[in-house]
Amino acid sequence: MSLDPLAVITAFGLIFLAELPDKTMFASLAMGTRMRPLYVWFGTSAAFAVHVAIAVGAGSLIGLLPDWSVKTVSAVLFAFGAFMLLRGVGDDAEENAGGGAVTGFWPVFTTAFTAVFISEWGDLTQITTANLAATNGAASVAIGSAAALMSVSTLALLAGRLIAKRIPLKTVQRAGGLCMLGLAVWSTVEIFTG
Repeated sequence: MSLDPLAVITAFGLIFLAELPDKTMFASLAMGTRMRPLYVWFGTSAAFAVHVAIAVGAGSLIGLLPDWSVKTVSAVLFAFGAFMLLRGVGDDAEENAGGGAVTGFWPVFTTAFTAVFISEWGDLTQITTANLAATNGAASVAIGSAAALMSVSTLALLAGRLIAKRIPLKTVQRAGGLCMLGLAVWSTVEIFTG
């Protein structure tokens, strides 16, 4: 198993930008105000790890297809991701992670894990991770994607309010959308240039 540093950095950057304005960040922030943040982080991180494993597995299977079809699927998925980010999906800052306080490691862990595990199915970051794994090293993509998702959760739990006050999430969302649009164009060019 060899790691490709460029694939790790690419996965980290794309997933980080796509997840930052996502509902999961706001759910983590909300849970962190009602529950012990470290326990929430363990729960969200475990859910993200499971989702990354599923996405990388799916992407690796896609990678077995002929090269031109993988590039076509990649271009379409990146274009879809760019469309979703640029049209303003993820403005929902009012996500609520549930009512009253939950205490104790296992109840908090279970609550955080379940909230993220359910909300991330078919999410843009899961699709992007699968897409990247289809054309890059699975281990590199898994490491980059998991690190990005866990970093966003950490930011939400430690500095979510500060980020929201200083950097407009629309700006982050647009940057992620433009990066994905660039990758869609790149993948399309690769279809024809081989």
